Amino acid sequence: MKFFVDTAEVDEIAELNALGMVDGVTTNPSLIMKSGRDILEVTKEIAEMVEGPVSAEVVALEADQMIEEGRKLAKIAPNIAVKVPLTWAGLKACNVLTDEGNMVNVTLCFSANQALLAAKAGATFISPFIGRLDDINLDGMELIADIRQIYDNYGFDTQILSASIRTVNHAYQAAMVGSDVMTAPPKVIKQMAEHPLTDKGLASFMADWEKTGQKIL
Repeated sequence: MKFFVDTAEVDEIAELNALGMVDGVTTNPSLIMKSGRDILEVTKEIAEMVEGPVSAEVVALEADQMIEEGRKLAKIAPNIAVKVPLTWAGLKACNVLTDEGNMVNVTLCFSANQALLAAKAGATFISPFIGRLDDINLDGMELIADIRQIYDNYGFDTQILSASIRTVNHAYQAAMVGSDVMTAPPKVIKQMAEHPLTDKGLASFMADWEKTGQKIL
């Protein structure tokens, strides 16, 4: 499973990228606002830092304007994936931008029917939001599994990009059901390395090592 980092904070991306943990980056208007940076400037910096796709989201609501914004965003760098919402206008924009040779990430997906439409429109990525479904007592991971089955049934090339990943359990479950990609905040990716038994074992090893009185360096 590919790891995309869901942030517009350049320092956080750089840290994970140095460890080989970054296959791409996703941003959205909320993350851009949080960064306090100009969208074109920070997106260009991120795209130059990582080799994989960098999602940059349009903010227009009408298809024609989405297409124009998407074209402008796509010119930032060759690895830009234009992010559009899963609305009828967004699907129209997806179809046009894809036909023009751009990567397109269709976001805010909450149903298998929506995911099917996005694949038909030529989406490179579909972004189902796991955490937000969990918030309203629906099973976000069940949606990922349903989309996986539908895409496999018909051979769609659209990649499932599990989004709104909030916990290490989300990450594990997304991998288990065959999500192509997950996008998560840096904090969640780092938490995947943590386990209480690892900490306990390391403490035990260190205590025994101290008793030997030895040094390696």
